[in-house]
Amino acid sequence: MTDLAVIGLGYAGLPLAREAAAAGLSVAGYDVDPHVVTGLNGGRSHVGDVSDGDVRAMLHAGFTVTDDPAELSTAQAAVICVPTPLRADGSPDLRSVRRATETLAPYVGRGALVVLESTTYPGTTDQVVRPVLERVSGMTAGADFHLAFAPERIDPGNRGFGLRNTPKVVGGLMPCCAQAAAALYGKVCDTVVMAKGTREAEMAKLLENTYRNVNIALVNELAMVAHDLDVDLWDAIACAATKPFGFQPFHPGPGVGGHCIPVDPNYLIHQAHAAGSALRLVEIAQEINGSMPAYVVRRAAEVLGADGSLKGVSVLLAGVTYKENVCDLRETPARPIVRRLRAESANVTYHDPYVAAFTVDGEPVNRAADVVRAAATVDLTILLQAHGAYDLDAIVAAAPLVLDARGRTRNGAHLL
Repeated sequence: MTDLAVIGLGYAGLPLAREAAAAGLSVAGYDVDPHVVTGLNGGRSHVGDVSDGDVRAMLHAGFTVTDDPAELSTAQAAVICVPTPLRADGSPDLRSVRRATETLAPYVGRGALVVLESTTYPGTTDQVVRPVLERVSGMTAGADFHLAFAPERIDPGNRGFGLRNTPKVVGGLMPCCAQAAAALYGKVCDTVVMAKGTREAEMAKLLENTYRNVNIALVNELAMVAHDLDVDLWDAIACAATKPFGFQPFHPGPGVGGHCIPVDPNYLIHQAHAAGSALRLVEIAQEINGSMPAYVVRRAAEVLGADGSLKGVSVLLAGVTYKENVCDLRETPARPIVRRLRAESANVTYHDPYVAAFTVDGEPVNRAADVVRAAATVDLTILLQAHGAYDLDAIVAAAPLVLDARGRTRNGAHLL
């Protein structure tokens, strides 16, 4: 018998498996990607926050990895941690959730616990996952087996908060389901917070990231206005942040990235529209944040002066990941910036200590070996990500022109 099966061994599933194994649970991992399965069985991690040493320790503790769904039959609890991206039209793409549920359904035993962790809109656990599990298993959720939603709260690269010390929200289809989920997560998390139900837990996750998205949009729009008003917005934010109540600082940037902040609000917008409602503030925030790559390129042309043309101009992008000090490229604003620079016939080079190769629309971007030397040879350096490995003063001193999209430099650089 296996205590826990984790379905989907990505940035959310693998840390959960690691924490559960460390807590003494018998853990099985399931993934449809054979490269992931082979790598993990060989002690190699593909997730930045989980080291190869962590994987070897997990294997030593009995962690097993498979792409055979029959191995799920012995699990007392199964947690679904698969991606929930957007379709080309911006609507939710739940195909991975449906496939994972259909894969798991034949192996759900009486009394077992099934948890969905994948970020999604309110109603998914009840309206998408439950019907499949009940139809295939012939059992009833809440009576014959437990069903819950417990949103992942993984923050890649965060050294202060991980799965163990970040409170875990759980919402059950029935009170008994919530209790079963709380009992499981109580073994791997210091604090468990009980939501009223699955819909409230699903909404909580969307609320967290939509809150960030809206506030980032606010400062992004203010950055554009502040430039026109000759105001250093970063200094204004630092001053406002000294107020001990009623204010939380957010900072402008070249756009939002990662799986959560640019994606989650669309799940909320979609479901609101389906219910005949509207989320005007959230939709405007998406529009503002989505416009930032174009604004970065427009500012680049202004900084270079002359006729505002970027044709033949050499541009170095320093840092192309969506977040500093991580290797994650999901939804990075660097990609639309490269597209726009190429459309303007600029010559684009990049440097990132975490990214050995960077492609946009299938076409590789030239990689500079040394960021300071490269900055000295191009017409303009755009600081997109202020990685800790960067000597920002040296970059600014070497570069003829710097556009700082993160507000981390001062003397000699142009702010966004």
